[in-house]
Amino acid sequence: MDLLAGATQPQWLLAGAALLLATLAFLRLLLGSGGGKRAPPTIPAAPVVGGLLRFLSGPIPLIRAEYARLGPVFTVPILTRRITFLIGPEVSGHFFKGNEAEMSQQEVYRFNVPTFGPGVVFDVDYLVRQEQFRFFTEALKSTKLRSYVDMMVAEAEEYFSKWGESGTVDLKYELEHLIILTASRCLLGREVREKLFDDVSALFHDLDNGMIPISVIFPYLPIPAHRKRDQARARLAEIFSTIIKSRKASGQSEEDMLQCFIDSKYKNGRSTTETEVTGLLIAALFAGQHTSSITSTWTGAYLLKFQQYFAEAVEEQKRVMKRHGDKIDHDILAEMDVLYRCIKEALRLHPPLIMLLRQSHIDFSVTTREGKEYDIPKGHIVATSPAFANRLPHIFKNPDSYDPDRFAPGREEDKAAGAFSYIAFGGGRHGCLGEPFAYLQIKAIWTHLLRNFEFELVSPFPESDWNAMVVGIKDKVMVNYKRRKLVDDN
Repeated sequence: MDLLAGATQPQWLLAGAALLLATLAFLRLLLGSGGGKRAPPTIPAAPVVGGLLRFLSGPIPLIRAEYARLGPVFTVPILTRRITFLIGPEVSGHFFKGNEAEMSQQEVYRFNVPTFGPGVVFDVDYLVRQEQFRFFTEALKSTKLRSYVDMMVAEAEEYFSKWGESGTVDLKYELEHLIILTASRCLLGREVREKLFDDVSALFHDLDNGMIPISVIFPYLPIPAHRKRDQARARLAEIFSTIIKSRKASGQSEEDMLQCFIDSKYKNGRSTTETEVTGLLIAALFAGQHTSSITSTWTGAYLLKFQQYFAEAVEEQKRVMKRHGDKIDHDILAEMDVLYRCIKEALRLHPPLIMLLRQSHIDFSVTTREGKEYDIPKGHIVATSPAFANRLPHIFKNPDSYDPDRFAPGREEDKAAGAFSYIAFGGGRHGCLGEPFAYLQIKAIWTHLLRNFEFELVSPFPESDWNAMVVGIKDKVMVNYKRRKLVDDN
């Protein structure tokens, strides 16, 4: 059917003009910026929308296919923007090391503003954001982490004390709930953990459900998920405002991240506002809760699938207990190298954040392993993918296999190819500030489980849920457990 049948001449001319403009825009996209002799290859894409449909249907399949066809550097046109992927340490150095004037986060991550709220992180200029990141750094320094570990251990002991002598549980469900309890105590504060946990947990659930793929492109689209997100954000602001006022009025002080943010001051002497404290807490919980629960579940699934590593982790616990008894603290967790490598390998295979993005403000060049040089023009969105780059076969032997020993002394595959070979936590100027917290949290949980339970995986080995913004785990992870007390042989 002719879509212009019955149209008047002015309507026909308007439609023709629109089609012409769309075609010109697409040609400009293909032939304009980045059209030099050393421009990265551009994937074939439909007029106007470019590679949007392929991108939304799954960035990892797109990256896998185009990496195999075009190599580690290629461009994906999406609407009026161009995303250039840099896959592998050889071509991603500038991505990680470029300063904010060269490679910025703010433009590409502004879709977080409705969730985090005004005046924090990606809603402020770079200098203010750097000061706010300093607040995070101070809240996660070693002296603070030591006090957080005590809370983590206490939460794990209390949570698993409610299990019976034996039974069957969904490990994914159990660890998700324990992580949010732990995060509430360490980050959001005693008041939330003891009195408001159910309310705050439900509100964070609504915030989480308001972060869907379309939110990246249209964060203010008036849809039900966004309305519930905005209502939850407003209610959280009220709750934390009340808690902050109460703490200030009473003069009480707590060992948690909330208190750190309340006490933080900018370089000009200004204290943080209640709105800023709430936004920073939301950002901290978003950054840590999902990633820790997902990684702790993958760690358990792999330990139960590959019993030799489970046995090695148990033997390590026996050795640690010979030195320290039942005690668990920050320094004792730091001794657990076997458990650390098991967690790190689970993260290599399943980094929760599958893409990292920057906005390029300068022209720069990259050179591949094969010696090909490409010029990346300013204005491009530049991306890399931990989910894909962490499985490159020229860096990791048998990259799809679970092998924690690849990080052991003498092998250290993540260091052999140089910087940015392992990017589960990002790297460079914007490496994840919460990495030490995450490892301590997961170690504390699995130390308790290894010492107190035997397990058997009874459901199929889990698969990744690629439909989520933070890539999680499909379905349940069912395990049989039996309580035991790990006692050293002597």
